[in-house]
Amino acid sequence: MDTMIIRESNESDYNTIMMVNKAAFNSDVEPKLVSDLISDPSAKPVLSLVAVKDGEIVGHILFTKCSLEPSTDISIYILAPVSVLPSHQGAGIGGALITRGLEMLAARGVDLVFVLGDPGYYPRFGFESAVSYGFDAAYPIAEEHLDAWMVHILNPRVVGEVKGKVVCANMLNKPEYW
Repeated sequence: MDTMIIRESNESDYNTIMMVNKAAFNSDVEPKLVSDLISDPSAKPVLSLVAVKDGEIVGHILFTKCSLEPSTDISIYILAPVSVLPSHQGAGIGGALITRGLEMLAARGVDLVFVLGDPGYYPRFGFESAVSYGFDAAYPIAEEHLDAWMVHILNPRVVGEVKGKVVCANMLNKPEYW
């Protein structure tokens, strides 16, 4: 049986991570975003995980630090992006990366994790409407796509205590990503 390992990425994984993102999205946008975020001081500390199967990196996920306006002392992150090689999609690798990332962030005391993603996919991992909790995205999202702006509550004590606009790392805080 194939075994998969999920581990934090290191510098030697960089080129492979770029290739996985390019292949997964068939685009140069996501690899550039990942590269920009990894080098962006305002995104740190980042959590970058890879899925390794049979010695090959087949998936990647990136979580970057965010803040809230008005300012609070809670710890928040955003998931962007998660990528899996096309030949390995549909095998639960993306889900395993999301689950492990959320576990690691919870262990580090992170309160909330946001995502702008497929509302048919992310709720199975505990994500729910961010707007319903009073959290606005960094940039306005069209009404018909508001359900794609979601939050995973890692610390239930913050629910109802905070709300506001999520401010992402400088490299993600651009209208073209929203």
